[in-house]
Amino acid sequence: MFWSIIHRTIFMDLLRVFLMALAALTSLLLLAGIIAEASQHGLGPAQILAAIPLLIPSTLPYTLPATTLFASCVVFGRLSNDNEILALKSAGIHLRHVIWPAAFLGVIVSAVTIGLSLDVIPTTHHMLRTKVVTDVEDFLYNMLRREGCIRHPKINYTIYVKRVLGKKLIDATFMRKDPKGERFDVIARAQEAELLFDLNKRQILVKMYRCRITDEHNVAEDKLRVWPVEIPPDFFPTSKASARAMTWPELFENIVRFKELLQINLTEIAKHQAALLQRVAEPHFDDHVKDLQNARKYYHLQIWALITEIHMRVALSCGCFFFVMVGCPIGIWFSRSDYLSAFITCFLPIVVIYYPVLLCSINLAKNGTVAPVFALHAANGLMAVIALGLFRRLLRN
Repeated sequence: MFWSIIHRTIFMDLLRVFLMALAALTSLLLLAGIIAEASQHGLGPAQILAAIPLLIPSTLPYTLPATTLFASCVVFGRLSNDNEILALKSAGIHLRHVIWPAAFLGVIVSAVTIGLSLDVIPTTHHMLRTKVVTDVEDFLYNMLRREGCIRHPKINYTIYVKRVLGKKLIDATFMRKDPKGERFDVIARAQEAELLFDLNKRQILVKMYRCRITDEHNVAEDKLRVWPVEIPPDFFPTSKASARAMTWPELFENIVRFKELLQINLTEIAKHQAALLQRVAEPHFDDHVKDLQNARKYYHLQIWALITEIHMRVALSCGCFFFVMVGCPIGIWFSRSDYLSAFITCFLPIVVIYYPVLLCSINLAKNGTVAPVFALHAANGLMAVIALGLFRRLLRN
């Protein structure tokens, strides 16, 4: 009875509905994600096509639990509605043998999700954040098309254009700030301009044709003028600043790094406080201690955020199994054979309960209010309690 014809039939039915629901839900989330990325970064068609395979893995931790819940509820609702569950019980087959294929599917999907979250999901997330914006030329031209200007706090220049035709900038205005950054000391206007890129020197070359240049002293006209603009190091983000973009080993490496920094920080605070108590410190040491205390708070938050990310990946992955355990008894109990009824009676209420609890737990864990090991698994614990209650009631009847 471990893997009989009944088990294979139920499992293949579950797998079919699961894959259909996964494709539909992933497509919806993918569409929303592509729209958000395109509107935020001004992506072109080629960049959108390149972003699609990078965006899909990031949706899986949220779509896989929901689709396992939906599949188990639909399949077991249909089995109950067709009286197949009753027939199996009449034949002396215990309910656990009927539920076994769903539990097996939940374990497989949970294992796959954990495996993806170790490296594939954070790597593709990081590639999405960097690959889309490190195509310097397309990124800047799309920015000009979308916003009509290029501005950055660490760039000493501002570029405005009336419109962009291919690689041509029509009616372009180039404005340079003075060394103090208080006002523009040079303003150049051109009927036409283009951008050239020297990535080795990290420069944008603004090539302006038939331009009129105004500075503090005079006004001049030039047929051609090239303005070099330095690209700041953080203009295109390439480092893994967020925990979500870190692989499993990188999360633990950064936890160790921040703990070492925290230990150094605590030693410095203790040393400076001792100097203040002994009245041998300089007057500015009090402010320095406050800065060190702020740094200590920052290190604590970073450590909590990294630990929260670790537990969140595990919790989201294990949610696939617990969702199956909830979906099976609900499907049998309500005996719905159509997809819409199953969605209303099972999918929507559970998701509305589960994810708000999970999001609240994430915020509490990141702030250090509740230990991540307890906070992040609270939602799964709630699902386990609901599943046990439903199975107990189901077996009694």
